[in-house]
Amino acid sequence: MTQTPFEFRLRVRYGECDAQGVVFNARYGDFVDITVNEYIRTLFGNYQSMLDQDLDIQVVSLTQNWQAPARFDDVLRGTITPGRIGNTSFTLHLNFRTWPDDRQIADADITYVMVSPATLTKKPIPEATRTLLTNGAPGVLISHAGESMPDGER
Repeated sequence: MTQTPFEFRLRVRYGECDAQGVVFNARYGDFVDITVNEYIRTLFGNYQSMLDQDLDIQVVSLTQNWQAPARFDDVLRGTITPGRIGNTSFTLHLNFRTWPDDRQIADADITYVMVSPATLTKKPIPEATRTLLTNGAPGVLISHAGESMPDGER
C-alpha cells in the first residue's frame, strides 16, 4: 500500500487572483514556499530548530508547471514527496490539486542547497537531516483552508 504524501491545504484569497479571475502565475511560488515551510516545520519541529543546528536552506532552482486555473475561494491541496538528495542539496516534488474534487492545477520541483546561516556557505547535509528528508512526512495533513473535513481527517 502506498502512503499518502505530506499534504498542506490553503484557500485561494481574492488578492491572489489577477484580472482574468484566476490565480496570478507568480502566486504559485508563494504557494510552494508556504507548503515547504509547513513541511520543514513538520520534519524539524519548527524552523528555529533547524537554525539551532547551524542549518538553513536556500533555493537554487524552482520549476513550476501550470495545468489548469485555480480561482478565488478554491481550496488547494499541495503535496510534497522527497526527490533527489545530494551531498549539499535536495529536491522536493510538489503537486497542487483542488480539494475535494481533485482537479490538477500545477506541479513544481524545488531544489535547495544546505547552508550555514552564519556564513551562508554550502555545507554537507548531516546524516540525521538526510534521514528526515529521505523519509519525508507521509500521511501528515496540515490545513489553513478552514474547510469542513470528514471524521477521521485532521
